[in-house]
Amino acid sequence: MKYIAYLCIAMLMLLGVQLLVQADVSTEGLILYFGFDRESGGKVDDGTGEGNDGALMAGAEISTAEKMHGSGSLEIVDQNASVHVEPFDALNEYQDNSYLFWINFIEGPNGAWSQIIAKPAPGQDRSPGIWVRPAELGIHYRFNPGNTGAGYVGPGGNNTQFETDKWYHVAGVKEDGTLTFYTDGESRGTYAVSQPHAQGADKMYIGKSPSYRAATFYIDELYVFDRALDADEISDVMNGLLLPVEPKDKLATTWGQLKRGRK
Repeated sequence: MKYIAYLCIAMLMLLGVQLLVQADVSTEGLILYFGFDRESGGKVDDGTGEGNDGALMAGAEISTAEKMHGSGSLEIVDQNASVHVEPFDALNEYQDNSYLFWINFIEGPNGAWSQIIAKPAPGQDRSPGIWVRPAELGIHYRFNPGNTGAGYVGPGGNNTQFETDKWYHVAGVKEDGTLTFYTDGESRGTYAVSQPHAQGADKMYIGKSPSYRAATFYIDELYVFDRALDADEISDVMNGLLLPVEPKDKLATTWGQLKRGRK
C-alpha cells in the first residue's frame, strides 16, 4: 500500500511539473499554424482558428506515411506543388517574426533554386524566402531589400548539408536587424538582415512560389509568429509543448502538451 501511495504522489508531482512547463509556453503572437493532419475540400486548416486556411495546389497532399506529430504531414513532390495562404493583416504587417517547422527532405538538390516557403511582398519575394540551394542540400534564408540573411546553412551550421529521409526541426527568428537560424533546437548562426524588411499584402507559399519551383520534402507542424521567440520557446515548440488539441465538440481549439505522434 505504501508503494502505491508513493507511486501516486510521484505521478501527481510529475503532472504538476508538466503543467508548470506547459504554462510557460505561450501562443502570444501566433498568427498561423498548420498541423497538416488532414485536408478538407482541398484545404488544410489554420489551427489558430482564425480561418487563414491553406489551399492545396498542383498535387500537394497530406501524407499519413511520414509525420512528426498527429496523423499526417504535407508532402511536396511535384515541382509545381504548393499550398497557398491568402493575405491577411498580421501576415502582411509583421517585422519581428519566427517561422518554425519540421522538415524531411525526400530528395537532394536538383540544380535549381527550390522553394520551401515564401512570404512575398509587392515587388519582392523574400519576407522571408526560404530555399534549397541548387547544388547543396543547405537552406538559403533571406529578406529583402538587399537579399540579406543566411546563404548556406544546415544542421551543423554554415556550409553544412541536411540528409535526406531524416526529420529536422528548423526555426528562423528575425528580431530587429538580426536573423538567428536554429536546427533541432540549437542556434547555428546569426546573420544581419534588412531592417525594416519589405512587407505588404501578398500570399504565403509552401512549396512552389510564383518565381521558383518547389523543393521535394515533407513538412509538419508549421508555426508562424509575429514576434521573435527565444531559444527556450523554440526548444519547447520543438518538444511538442505547444501542440494544439481539438475538443470533440469542435467548438474551439485548445493548446497544450496533449497531441502526440512519433519521432
